Amino acid sequence: MGLKGFIEGGIASIVAGCTTHPLDLIKVRMQLQGETLAPAGQPIRTVHPALTFTTTTTITPPPPRAGPISVGIRIVQLEGVPALFSGISATVLRQTLYSTTRMGLYEILKKKWTDPNSGNIPLVRKIAAGLIAGGIGAAVGNPADVAMVRMQADGRLPPEQRRNYRSVVDAITRMSKQEGVTSLWRGSSLTINRAMIVTASQLASYDQFKEMILEKGLMKDGLGTHVTASFAAGFVASVASNPVDVIKTRVMNMKVDPSGKAPYAGALDCALTTVRSEGPMALYKGFIPTITRQGPFTVVLFVTLEQVRKLLKDF
Repeated sequence: MGLKGFIEGGIASIVAGCTTHPLDLIKVRMQLQGETLAPAGQPIRTVHPALTFTTTTTITPPPPRAGPISVGIRIVQLEGVPALFSGISATVLRQTLYSTTRMGLYEILKKKWTDPNSGNIPLVRKIAAGLIAGGIGAAVGNPADVAMVRMQADGRLPPEQRRNYRSVVDAITRMSKQEGVTSLWRGSSLTINRAMIVTASQLASYDQFKEMILEKGLMKDGLGTHVTASFAAGFVASVASNPVDVIKTRVMNMKVDPSGKAPYAGALDCALTTVRSEGPMALYKGFIPTITRQGPFTVVLFVTLEQVRKLLKDF
């Protein structure tokens, strides 16, 4: 019975992940906008008083901030339509590892903590089940998550700086050789925190919204109820997780220079640097594509899950 929950959740997660992959890629690109700040494009003159000479450095200005539609169009124009599916092999692996684990564990914990008399489970227990399941799932799937972020972000770099991973296996292999095995768990604390927040808010709120709709008799248990509850759950998950998601994306994507120095000392340093340089609302960069992706992802996830459950109910 426990294995069935993993299979159902895994199938639904892979379908949802592949369907919404282009939206996730646009979200990642938007979260990285403005990461390297520069002056408005004029040459900078630096005087060296002790050496009595002046150097002039020209800094290329960052591109103007763009919305999700502009980012999507720009990707297609510069990199081609296939670029919208950059890193999809990593998405499949990530959903197979991370989402299958979290969905299966959530179902096991939910059944374990359900009141045998009423058949209900309190919201607090649903949230606790989501936190535990999300944290374990994220720890398992972090290598695929790092690979996915890097593959999605690669096209925004100049050609000579791109990593050009051929697949998720190539990405993980090269990261292990070039940066050490520990690089596969770079940003893992953030991934785990985000996954705990997403899983608790997404799965628990879906169950809660669905129960409320059915209890109040607003709709019958069918497609309408599943879509409504899942879109509401997607909105809650987006609001709760976006700040952590921005920091996670930047930490995972950062390049360590030859001397071994990284742009950020860690997640907290990245958060503080981002807020100081770009303002507090930078933590909600990519929110529109996040909700644009999280909404459809959650809808596809739960609608597919309900259908898979129907198909496998006799097994």
